[in-house]
Amino acid sequence: MVRRQLTSDLDSGTNSGMTTLQDVIEIGGQDGFLAVVSTLRADSTIQSSVVNAGVLAHPVDGSDVVVFVTYGKTKLDNLRQRPQLSVTFRAGWQWVTVEGRAGLIGPDDPHPLIDADGLRLLLRAIFVAAGGSHDDWDSYDRTMAEQRRTAVLVRPSRIYSN
Repeated sequence: MVRRQLTSDLDSGTNSGMTTLQDVIEIGGQDGFLAVVSTLRADSTIQSSVVNAGVLAHPVDGSDVVVFVTYGKTKLDNLRQRPQLSVTFRAGWQWVTVEGRAGLIGPDDPHPLIDADGLRLLLRAIFVAAGGSHDDWDSYDRTMAEQRRTAVLVRPSRIYSN
């Protein structure tokens, strides 16, 4: 299992007190990278669910983003129409929240620079970044394709913690 270490003020010993994606990795990793994702419904109410999420380099520009995989009409419609969301990781009473805009890459949300094989590899990379491992990647790939799973990539606009 690969765990990314991000370069940050924390790593250099010059911690400015700012919360970073490194905090996401450290806190998320303590509880299986479980996170609460909150999106905005059309009626302006909040829809939340628990997912496994992690941090990964964006497959197009290399910037660090929070990632998870989802499927289903409701959450994807919410994200397509209103891409702003929050993702909160916790371990005990420690928590860190990332707010940002979701980018989608999937069978119903194609990206011009990511082909079908690139999507297959991206979904695998997200699974690993979110703490997963698999004994049968071919079976995993078939399930992701059959369920039309979509990669969600969150560009952080705000990161905060307690």
